[in-house]
Amino acid sequence: MFQDITKSIEACAEHYGESREAMKRYLTEGQAAAIALGNRGPAKFDDNGKLDASIREAYSKYGFYVFENTVSDEELQDLKAGIQEMRDNFPVSNGAKVDAQGRPALSTQCKMPNLNWAKPLTDPLGGTGLLNGRHQVKIFEPKAADSAPEFAPFILTGHLQFSDATLRAYANPTLLQIAAAINGEDFAPFHESVFFKDPGLGAAVSWHQDGDTHWDSPDFDEDIHGFNFMLQVHGSTAVNGVWVIPGTHKQGRIDIKELVSKNGSERLPGAVPLVCNPGDVVMCNRQLVHGSFANTGFETRVTVNFGFHRRASVLDVMGAGMHSAAAVYTAEFIHNRSRLLGYAIDARKQKYPNETPFNYAPLAGETYVFDENTRANITDYNLQDLSI
Repeated sequence: MFQDITKSIEACAEHYGESREAMKRYLTEGQAAAIALGNRGPAKFDDNGKLDASIREAYSKYGFYVFENTVSDEELQDLKAGIQEMRDNFPVSNGAKVDAQGRPALSTQCKMPNLNWAKPLTDPLGGTGLLNGRHQVKIFEPKAADSAPEFAPFILTGHLQFSDATLRAYANPTLLQIAAAINGEDFAPFHESVFFKDPGLGAAVSWHQDGDTHWDSPDFDEDIHGFNFMLQVHGSTAVNGVWVIPGTHKQGRIDIKELVSKNGSERLPGAVPLVCNPGDVVMCNRQLVHGSFANTGFETRVTVNFGFHRRASVLDVMGAGMHSAAAVYTAEFIHNRSRLLGYAIDARKQKYPNETPFNYAPLAGETYVFDENTRANITDYNLQDLSI
């Protein structure tokens, strides 16, 4: 069973004027199509610990897979509490240095601004040169309520340094086993973020493809730019969720501006939303055409992202300079960035002592202990994100 979003679909459609009925159909039919695809279910592995072949096949066909009930109720509550703790420490407003209690605000001690804000219901990236211009078009920006704040939280990057709860979730052994199945046992980390899509405030993210470095590579294939795990804390719907066009991860770089122009609207044909319940985790190929509409509905979406790469995709490669400064990713650079997995695995072991921890091959023989000293030492870890 999924959330009943009938009222949210009606509310969203009302923002689209003469296109209200078309938007209503698009949301309704998209939600139904997503559920009917069949690329969802619990994580399954064969007798050798390899990802079930049918899951691997579905992921390859569509470019995404919904792993249902991956996060336990206990861990969901831990995540909700951890995320609320971070939000309580957000600046009182965009650019402020203190939170509502007068404490130094989250990320003020960091070398980069990790918390990004957006004007409610806008598309802050669309049609700009940000992130190497990957968001080629600006999509519809509904009018926010007069009572809405000037800015709302949008994306938090590098969250592993701010929340023990998300750090522990990063080491979920089921997810890491999947990462090893897709990208090899020597898989490398990429980047972590939390997306906030509060009702009536959550900004849009226009249609785009992730990835920058390998589109013209002679070794190009469907997995060369890696994938993101999208952990859904409150669930995800057609109104507040990410939409994708299945199969586009195999088609190379796509002219999205032309795609929208030929279609005559941003309601791209064949797209489906990532429909999830709380605790579901989507594995989403970064090469898929994807985006999300402004959240004009009534349901909250908070998505905790963890990205992973093949080691061959990043080793000795010049980074794209999007999530961190451009640099050549040497073996030493990758190892330093991978240490976060070692600390996360130990942090999770402390919280869930009866769970079998994941054995991350690149850190074999090394000892990692997560404690107060470690917490201080991982500040700005994301300056070494492996951005390709």
